[in-house]
Amino acid sequence: MFWVVLIVVLCAIGYVLWHVWCILPFPKWGKWLATVLMAACVVSMFPFMVGGLDRMRLNWASLFYDVSTSSIIIMLYLLMIFLVLDLSRLVHLLPSSFLHESWKGTLAILVLMLVLFIGGHIHYNNKVRVPLQLTTDKAIGRDYKMVMVSDLHLGYHNRRQELARWVDLINAEHADFILVAGDIIDISTRPLVEEEMAKEFRRLNAPVYACLGNHEYYSNEPKARRFYQEAGIHLLIDGKAVLDSVITVIGRDDRTNRDRKALETLTADVDPSTFSIVLDHQPYNLQDVERCGVDFQFSGHTHRGQVWPISWITDAIYECSHGSHQIGSTRFYVSSGLGIWGGKFRIGTQSEYVVATLHTNDNADSPHSQE
Repeated sequence: MFWVVLIVVLCAIGYVLWHVWCILPFPKWGKWLATVLMAACVVSMFPFMVGGLDRMRLNWASLFYDVSTSSIIIMLYLLMIFLVLDLSRLVHLLPSSFLHESWKGTLAILVLMLVLFIGGHIHYNNKVRVPLQLTTDKAIGRDYKMVMVSDLHLGYHNRRQELARWVDLINAEHADFILVAGDIIDISTRPLVEEEMAKEFRRLNAPVYACLGNHEYYSNEPKARRFYQEAGIHLLIDGKAVLDSVITVIGRDDRTNRDRKALETLTADVDPSTFSIVLDHQPYNLQDVERCGVDFQFSGHTHRGQVWPISWITDAIYECSHGSHQIGSTRFYVSSGLGIWGGKFRIGTQSEYVVATLHTNDNADSPHSQE
């Protein structure tokens, strides 16, 4: 299967580079320069994939990360554009000259790509605040405000300066608790340690509870645990914490660990009078959560594909790939993530943080329960 995927990817890259060569109205040296430069951007994925970034200077590693991962998304959109243009040419909606040494074709594609990717980058940086109302029949005494985030992917591309901005956003909410559904770390703890990002987490003005994600395993799970401890994050690995005696937060180990405990085991001794919240990075088997009598689950992982049309794929894979969902009396929210993996573009998706208010049904209409 791996080799089939690799061959398809190489063929797609070759198809795009061939079209770039054909459409550019440049002399041969200009065509060579453009296609070789594009190929080099893709090849720069190699040190990224084999862990070579940890051996580079931090700024160089960040550059390699940004260029290589952005090139994948750029190639995807060029592939779609050239496929549409080829089909248009075949059905005689477009003259062949538009794709052959054409200033008009080159400029049209360049403008379209700039609009898409500059807009996508701006959209990524504009974090969306998602208000969420949670009600319960259980006696919790007062309203609780919780900020929930997932998929920060801190590392070579999301560095300390960006984390500081996110911390300010979260602190402005003055929440009672902060919940993180995994993937705080991207692919390596090295940038987090070198930039002392733990100090930013310690600026948060509410207790932080988190579960592991798959990227904590990719980045070296023992090192990830040490960072969480230094950052003052309460890490729940198949464990739970009772908050103010009325809310039980259950953090599941990521499903990357096939030996993680069953949810039935984790919920067996939960006080039914408390409002139960499960943090599970990957939103699979949602019916099992409802069967265990959980009140609410918060997940991430999907990013909702990050860019269209990958969002169509995640929508097809997951029962809920983004947003609110409900099965029986159990509610779910799957976040598309505060940060991002790879190139910083959001096209057809959003980067978000969730601000949830939990209140009893009796005071649902009180002014304190409204966002």
